[in-house]
Amino acid sequence: MIAKLKQLFLQDSKQQDPATLQYKLNLAAASLLVEVIYADEDFDQAEAAILPELLHQTLQIEQQEAASLIEAAKQARHDSTSLFEFTAEINDQFDLEQKKQLILAMWRVAYADGQLCQFEDQIIRRTADLFYLKHSEIMQMRNRAMKAS
Repeated sequence: MIAKLKQLFLQDSKQQDPATLQYKLNLAAASLLVEVIYADEDFDQAEAAILPELLHQTLQIEQQEAASLIEAAKQARHDSTSLFEFTAEINDQFDLEQKKQLILAMWRVAYADGQLCQFEDQIIRRTADLFYLKHSEIMQMRNRAMKAS
């Protein structure tokens, strides 16, 4: 499993078929969302419960696919050494609006338990920086997530 995940991340996206590339992008996005859940070193059930819905909304995937993607994302997150592993491919393939929607989903995960941990905030801000988002865009997404929770 680990070797397969590493192979997915190491392959050149230009040589991949569209289905493999889409899976890789979905896995990277799901891994970033899982990273927020684990940011405070506690797997919060309220945060985990919202994850399949957010994957469905953000990535337009079905519930069954979301469940298997979450498991793969947990493993990918465990095996990763930095956020860059996930953000590099997303930067290449997502447009600005898709990046903002992913950051919004990350904020929604962070606020799902009713409180924002400083580590969750740091993960989201670092990810947004790696996406080259403006501070105003980050705050706009954060405010939308706060209103939704």
